[in-house]
Amino acid sequence: MIRRTLHLLPVLGLSGLVFLGGPSGCAGVVAGGAAAVSVAHDRRTAGTVVEDESIEMKAVAELDRHGISARSHLNVTSYNRSVLICGEVPDEATRQQAEAVVRRVAEVRQVFNEAAILPASTLASRSNDTWLTTRAKTALFNVDGIRDFDPTRVKVVTERGIVYLMGLVSSAEAESVTAAVRSVPGVQKVVRLFEYIDR
Repeated sequence: MIRRTLHLLPVLGLSGLVFLGGPSGCAGVVAGGAAAVSVAHDRRTAGTVVEDESIEMKAVAELDRHGISARSHLNVTSYNRSVLICGEVPDEATRQQAEAVVRRVAEVRQVFNEAAILPASTLASRSNDTWLTTRAKTALFNVDGIRDFDPTRVKVVTERGIVYLMGLVSSAEAESVTAAVRSVPGVQKVVRLFEYIDR
């Protein structure tokens, strides 16, 4: 099964909720007001946020079309047109094929292929990952000493206890965020995939 990480789309001027069905079978929710607030705090442009959503949907559709979803459990997340692939695949050939398919999606700048050659994770493991993601996001609200730090600018993805961090951040923000997430009980490892705004 392949799923994309679900986000709020920045649809300005939309009132109420719109439900979107993706090719992965998961449903996304678009909330007009909340999305507008999210864009106001995001360092990506509104256009890039929408583009990231489009990349995720296209990548999942392509992975499914190539039959990869039938033999793998993968998550696809795009942030500033950098795509993270994580999850489990049966062999190296499938791992490489998944990366090649995602690289061909329009507007993708780079791919971080973190897929592991392992049996698909269990439902219990995935539930634990969801819980760790929630706890990691909560920990970001306790980051101190960084002026104007906004935790919503950091994308958190968890797979098998490994927490992947994406976002447009300063070096100081990256250090503080990493320390905060590492302190969360149950986190096995933190992988930083940040783009730095001060380098």
